[in-house]
Amino acid sequence: MDVFNHLALGFGVALSWQNLFFCFLGVFIGTLIGVLPGLGPVATISLLLPVSFGMDAVTSIIMLAGVYYGAMYGGSTTSILVNIPGEPASVVTCLDGYQMARNGRAGPALGMSAFGSFIGGTVSIIGLMLFAPWLASLALKFGPPERFALMFFGLTMVVYLCTGGLVKGLIMGVAGLSVSLVGMDPIGGVTRFTAGSITLMDGVGMVPAAMGMFGIAEVLVNIEKGVQREVFQAKIKGLLPNLEDWRVCKWPIVRGSLIGFFMGIIPGVGAAIPTFLAYVAEKRLSKHPEKFGTGIIEGVASPETANNAASGGAMVTLLSLGIPGNVVMAVLLGAFIIHDIQPGPLLISKHPDLFWGTIASMYIGNGMLVILNLPLIGLWVQVLKVPYTILFPLILLFCFLGVYSLNNNMYEIVIMIIFGVFGYLTQKFGFEGAPFLLAIVLGPMMEANYRRSFVYGDPLIFFKRPISAFFIFASLVLLFTALFPNIMGKRKKLEVFKDEKP
Repeated sequence: MDVFNHLALGFGVALSWQNLFFCFLGVFIGTLIGVLPGLGPVATISLLLPVSFGMDAVTSIIMLAGVYYGAMYGGSTTSILVNIPGEPASVVTCLDGYQMARNGRAGPALGMSAFGSFIGGTVSIIGLMLFAPWLASLALKFGPPERFALMFFGLTMVVYLCTGGLVKGLIMGVAGLSVSLVGMDPIGGVTRFTAGSITLMDGVGMVPAAMGMFGIAEVLVNIEKGVQREVFQAKIKGLLPNLEDWRVCKWPIVRGSLIGFFMGIIPGVGAAIPTFLAYVAEKRLSKHPEKFGTGIIEGVASPETANNAASGGAMVTLLSLGIPGNVVMAVLLGAFIIHDIQPGPLLISKHPDLFWGTIASMYIGNGMLVILNLPLIGLWVQVLKVPYTILFPLILLFCFLGVYSLNNNMYEIVIMIIFGVFGYLTQKFGFEGAPFLLAIVLGPMMEANYRRSFVYGDPLIFFKRPISAFFIFASLVLLFTALFPNIMGKRKKLEVFKDEKP
């Protein structure tokens, strides 16, 4: 009964007119960002952080979370109609979604995508509601060694699952940890590597780094590629899937929800891997695997369900353990810190209105997204026709305005441009930005917990405590198994699939 009482508290918070409005605004912006390739939820949430300064903490988190799971919805529209994934998690949807559109079934593909996303998102919210309090109570047993080991494991997972390979992932992770050392020593309070700059005394800002790596760099890459979009021109009709569509999709939706949620909980996995696994699982379980890729609705339902379920799973580790499992969660962690709130084991007891209000808002936001995605398909098609020559200057303008409005500091714009050029070069040479940005966010916390661990006076403390020993051992196993040829072979297949852009 406690869960229902807490949920009633959450709906009481989420149903206030202010929170309803900003929940709608968040999911609307998220859907729009998902529809338009080139910005993404990381840069968008970073851009909205200055806006959230003057807002109530609960309202700002509700809005920013809405941007995240809203982008998962919107990414399917471009995959189906344009054959260009709006988000990396929507790459798999291109395989059957666009073929369905070419076969005259764009309506059912979009409809099943919306309903599958709603079901997957709802399942993940129920899982978040049930698992997060349990994990939070478990995390109360965590001391500095356990927290360091868990962060180390999360960063290792991100590095291991990099599309560019293990070595490049390690290079980016170490580079991010090095940048995180700039600023104040978290224990002694001594300034380090600032070169006398007042701006760098607080460290390299996460928002300028994120906007540069994932906003400016993406614009530069797309301008260089000169991406051409051919929007599906046929009239879209019959958005509601028929009974046969539901019959063949019911189990793919169930499996996609479970795969997405439980994979999303694992730090570093993100939303792209669960969609791949869900698609492969359906292909292997199907009686007609040869039809996958030719335009069957199961190939749309399963990955679209999985990517929305994964977004809820990622929230579990952030809210209950205070550990960001992917780059979006790392930026969302920054939003908590801005409002002087530390997500983790004590979040539920100290800020029940925030925790349960966010969960309730996700129920409401998922319902809003179904309403947005079905009737507004025509609007999204028109948005897709906006020329890149207009779109990219607007993105750059928003990036500059967003970063400058943080502290009215021109030097932070310079930092953003530097990271934008750095992000562009890393993409050119096949390096992924996720380990770098996550290392910048986790670096200060890892260093503080590492140094506090030695207060115990034992240099082997990490291996003498069961929980920390488990995570350290798991991290080392991941790194060492990457040296074996058979594992590397599987990784290369996964990298090719993730990098595939129709």
